[in-house]
Amino acid sequence: MHPGRQLGVLGLVFVVLYLCVFFAAGAEGSWKKRLEPKLGLDLIGGTQATYIASQQGAPPSPEDMELAREIIQSRVDALGVSEAEVVIQGNNTIVVSLAGKADEQLKGLEQAANMRFRLVTGVTGDVSSVALNPPSPTPSASASGSAAPSPSASGSSAPAPKAGDAKPSATPSTGGQGGGAAAPSPSATPSATPSATPSASASAAAPAPVSTDVKEQREAIKKKVGADAWAAAEKLTAPVDLSTDPKAGLPFKAFSELSGAEVAALSPQMQFNVPTISCQQLNARPNGSIDAVDSEVVACQQGVYKVMLDKAEVVGDDIDTASPQLDTQQNQWVVSLDFKSEGQKKWTALTKKAYEASTSDPCYVAVTSMYADADHCAVAVVLDKEIISAPQIQGVLTGQSQITGDFNGASAKKLADQLNFGAIPVTFDAGPAQTVSATVGDQQLKAGLLAAAIGLGLVAIYAFFYYRMLGLVIFLSLGLSALLTFGALVFLGRSIGFTLTLAGIVGFIVSLGVAADSFVIYFERLKDEIHEGRSPRSAVPRAWQRAKRTIISANAITIMCAVVLYIVSIGQVQGLAFALGLSTVLDLLVVFLFRHPIMSLLASTSAFMSPRVSGLGRALRRSSPTEESGSSRVKEA
Repeated sequence: MHPGRQLGVLGLVFVVLYLCVFFAAGAEGSWKKRLEPKLGLDLIGGTQATYIASQQGAPPSPEDMELAREIIQSRVDALGVSEAEVVIQGNNTIVVSLAGKADEQLKGLEQAANMRFRLVTGVTGDVSSVALNPPSPTPSASASGSAAPSPSASGSSAPAPKAGDAKPSATPSTGGQGGGAAAPSPSATPSATPSATPSASASAAAPAPVSTDVKEQREAIKKKVGADAWAAAEKLTAPVDLSTDPKAGLPFKAFSELSGAEVAALSPQMQFNVPTISCQQLNARPNGSIDAVDSEVVACQQGVYKVMLDKAEVVGDDIDTASPQLDTQQNQWVVSLDFKSEGQKKWTALTKKAYEASTSDPCYVAVTSMYADADHCAVAVVLDKEIISAPQIQGVLTGQSQITGDFNGASAKKLADQLNFGAIPVTFDAGPAQTVSATVGDQQLKAGLLAAAIGLGLVAIYAFFYYRMLGLVIFLSLGLSALLTFGALVFLGRSIGFTLTLAGIVGFIVSLGVAADSFVIYFERLKDEIHEGRSPRSAVPRAWQRAKRTIISANAITIMCAVVLYIVSIGQVQGLAFALGLSTVLDLLVVFLFRHPIMSLLASTSAFMSPRVSGLGRALRRSSPTEESGSSRVKEA
């Protein structure tokens, strides 16, 4: 064998590992800070957020709450946060606890992630401020005929949709299945003049049936805004045109004082047509306000457009898988969508409807107010209350599609995870995040680590007493295993979010016993070989060949137990299993790359031949040339 090569490989492993520790992504701050492992909630405390079910009437069922807890747990784990605590309290509350300061990571966990694909049937600017504060007539105002900013490339006061807005499109490399969605070309900003009106059927058809609760809410709102304002709002069939009469919005002033929950109780037509209902009010509606798939809804895009949306013909459940990808051609992140069989049929039918719409269709009229040179209808991608994008559809999409836009790697992954894990069946309201203290105090942690150090010290003392020079091999091997384990712990904490808890520390300590067992197996096998009359130089490789099978088998069983425990357990027990499995794998690495090579080097030294120094003691004395023949030595042994 070539022990120098194996020791060189071990040295290379150390160099690569600690280069990752000090210089890989996420390594920031001082050298000391870069060596800090990621500690768990029980060691350093953390942040706790409460999510309360906002459904009216009876509380959600235990089954729905458990499913919601599992989805939130999956979202937390997908963020790279390990050892998070996600528990149900009472019958309508979920509490999420993360180690350290985690306010940003807790944001959006309560989102239902209900995705809807809806045809855009109407668009108007948010002119609530103009409606409430009409300008005095001036020569410039009368000349332009509009009290709001004119839709021109220069002098616009509100942002138009960006060319990078998210858009579903067929991937060009899929063999030409379908056409891509054209990137928006903004040409106008919201003006007081309504850009488009909802479909005639939407305004002329009878209102959709509403529940008794909604009827009662609307009666209360009617009293609040006044009968005259309510009656005027009910008569509207299109957004109020403020360009001809800037004061036309004043009769609806009382609607500007409604809360988000009150606005949610209004009909979609009233939310869209009343000029004093702002995007701020629409965005303040309770979660789940526009989740209904069989009715029209109103949402805001970029805070400056009110958009009327048709019934949802494709929903999130129609998506099979979603994955974040980096589009190298456009140099931007996208979320690639693969639909289920029936979902693909629905998506193809929706894109065909948008692509083949005539110029007289309401969806065509709507899209021309948003994009320059529009020639096809737009389909809005709606996540909960937010319009992610509303692009034109430039072809019938029959294959894989994409959502593109102002994503980075984290936001694209977050959206893909939300779609993959499914929508939460319960609507939650997020409570304030608060700081929680560590469940294991510094005193207890220090006491546990001190006990571990004392135990390790006793093992070292016994090893030196019983094995002498071989005890040094044990001590160095354990030290190298500890350095490898620590480096892996720091690196994995940054790369996959592994968090060290007290249970993980227990797993590392238990692994020391497994490592010590492998020493005993090897050294006792070595003694047996010397008892049989072999020299130390020949006994070392022979003992290794016989002992390594036992060592590998013992460690393999430990690793399998750790894997099974990790799969079937949750929470901190998973941390224990992961730590035990990791440290056992690293111990095997040290066994093959350090322990056996160093023993081969020692076997060629004179000190190794001395019973007092080597620790082989009686085994070497019995095998000395002064004894009887080899056969008698074997018999004596």
